[in-house]
Amino acid sequence: MVKVVLHKNGEVHEGEVKDNSNLVVRAGIRQFPYPNLSFRCGMGKCATCACRVLDGQEHLPAPNWKEKKQLGAERIEEGYRLVCQLWVTHDIEITQDIDPINP
Repeated sequence: MVKVVLHKNGEVHEGEVKDNSNLVVRAGIRQFPYPNLSFRCGMGKCATCACRVLDGQEHLPAPNWKEKKQLGAERIEEGYRLVCQLWVTHDIEITQDIDPINP
């Protein structure tokens, strides 16, 4: 199991998910991190699920073209990612207590 810590609205939400899980897919079927994770399209088009990775970045794949387009190089360099594009395989800590993404 993979431990997930989500910081949102000044609260901390912790849970476990199966290895190789997508958190937006899980929230969409009302499993953790539902109802706390913000998301909309789930396809990397809207950036509603943007987060900043606080811990575990080293275990994530490199940002894909959708993330590069939506977030830009500067935000990616600051640790921002699109949750809908990530399949987590290691413990991760993220925050959605961030400035809105304006693509």
